[in-house]
Amino acid sequence: MDTADVNNYIGERIRDLRNRNGLTQQELADRTELTKGFISQLERGQVSASVVTLFDLIECLGTTPAEFFRNEDEKVVFSENEYFEKIDEEGNSIQWIVPSAQKYQMEPLLVAVAPHGTLEEDKPHNGEEFGYLISGKLNLHLGEKVYHIKAGESFYYQAAKTHYLSNPGSRPAKLIWISSPPEF
Repeated sequence: MDTADVNNYIGERIRDLRNRNGLTQQELADRTELTKGFISQLERGQVSASVVTLFDLIECLGTTPAEFFRNEDEKVVFSENEYFEKIDEEGNSIQWIVPSAQKYQMEPLLVAVAPHGTLEEDKPHNGEEFGYLISGKLNLHLGEKVYHIKAGESFYYQAAKTHYLSNPGSRPAKLIWISSPPEF
């Protein structure tokens, strides 16, 4: 992104926020001790504002720098080539199917547990976990209890106990597993 693109982006964001707040260019200029002409040029991407001036404008428009520069075209759809996959020594596959999930409330995974395989034990932590078994069989080890899960069934639990999954079958078990909040 070159300087002109940055100036245009900033100008558009300021104009949008000013309009959302029901302010005229003159009213925004008065609040920030700038001129109406400067606000007009800034909104059209013709001039740059200093960092101090920009932060003052952002504050007067009722937002924060983080919100101001947040990409409003937040990614919604993710393709398979964006997934991150980890395969352990037993051949179990864990795919993070939403890149950068740590910024969200949930962490969805696509997991394949190898025949007679076991996923690494997870120590107790805050949060909740949900799974839906697409194919195969699984055992959910939750504390001292073991739950038997068949394809088409789901599970949900508080992650306050030691937990892990194992596959008692001779075929891979494939599931969607969602943790909230993401644990890293």
